Amino acid sequence: MFDSRFIVFLGIAAILTITPGADTALVTRNVISRGRAGAFFTTLGICLGCLTHATLSALGLSAILKSSEALFNIVKFAGALYLIYIGAVSLWTAWRGKHEAASTQEQVNLRDRRPLRSFIEGYGTNLLNPKVSIFYLTFLPQFISPGEPVFRKSILLAGVHVSMGLIWLTTYAALLDRMSGWLLRSSVRRRLEAVTGGLLIAFGLRLATQKR
Repeated sequence: MFDSRFIVFLGIAAILTITPGADTALVTRNVISRGRAGAFFTTLGICLGCLTHATLSALGLSAILKSSEALFNIVKFAGALYLIYIGAVSLWTAWRGKHEAASTQEQVNLRDRRPLRSFIEGYGTNLLNPKVSIFYLTFLPQFISPGEPVFRKSILLAGVHVSMGLIWLTTYAALLDRMSGWLLRSSVRRRLEAVTGGLLIAFGLRLATQKR
């Protein structure tokens, strides 16, 4: 089962995992606003969203999304609006500067640690991105040899990719959190909130204008 195709898959999956995108921007934003715990639950949501798409792809249900332009656009615009909304909240927070007068320790205590909210944001941004579903539908079959059980091999490959994402984003969040003493300075925090908010809006706009 672990032939040369699998080795190639590992290399490509690793590159795709560490390439910055909307997931990285969202985790960065939530490390700043909610700390390591919030970022971890965001990462869990992201990974579960990817696994959901991979399962739908393995079952053949993603083909419906690929073949129906109307359904694809509905999901795409919903995902784009969700990213834009999260980005806009970050920009508003940065502009308002509600933490500006607080000390670093007070800012740590003020962090929003509600895990469900972080999880939903991570899960929602991936579940409402039809490009993830199309990615698994078109990418994974290239690494399945003739005669192999398609569903089992698809889930295996997707599981490897999702595990890479979990490890990478968790490590990234932990490294950022170790810099919390610097990140939580008022001026730094506001700039990072603004940058990540702008990036999330940009990713949302890009998703809205992408074709199938």
